[in-house]
Amino acid sequence: MEAMIPPIQRQRLDLYRLPASYHPGASLPVQLLWFCLGAPLLAARWLPGSVWRVWLLIAFGSGVGPGCRIKPGLRVKYPWRLNLGPHCWLGEDVWIDNLAPVLLADRVCVSQGAYFCTGNHNYRKADFGLRYGSITIGSGAWIGAQAVLAPGVQIGADAVVALAAVVLKDVPAAAVVRGNPAEPIGPRWPNQ
Repeated sequence: MEAMIPPIQRQRLDLYRLPASYHPGASLPVQLLWFCLGAPLLAARWLPGSVWRVWLLIAFGSGVGPGCRIKPGLRVKYPWRLNLGPHCWLGEDVWIDNLAPVLLADRVCVSQGAYFCTGNHNYRKADFGLRYGSITIGSGAWIGAQAVLAPGVQIGADAVVALAAVVLKDVPAAAVVRGNPAEPIGPRWPNQ
């Protein structure tokens, strides 16, 4: 006699709906203007310079402190959910996929190709429901090239996220983390 095997609960994308409490944070005309004009201009490689990119982000609701440098290829889902402190540096091809707020304190360096993921799906539920959380980065932190930050993480002041690290949990101040998943390897300044 064969053992009874329970039916497997399958993912049902036809059931997916945004949570009723979720709102992109801007009106539909502003969203359309951003996606059709603002976002392509921000990412444009053929337009040199940083000052006009800062102006564009501010025009669409970002908080941007003085002295920020923004390199070509930057992608931002919702600029009105992005706040950059003074003297931040965003490198080439950084992707800020901010369904929830992303907050960078002062002097934060984000290297090439880093990805900030503020939203994900609940793969354990048939309706594939959306889960999201803010990302906060403390003063003087450095996010290395190709690093990935998961929804809801906080990076402490002066912390370093090494090349291609995948950060799934909070990083303490002045810690250096690396790997997938990212794990601490020591303090940033071991002699202090």
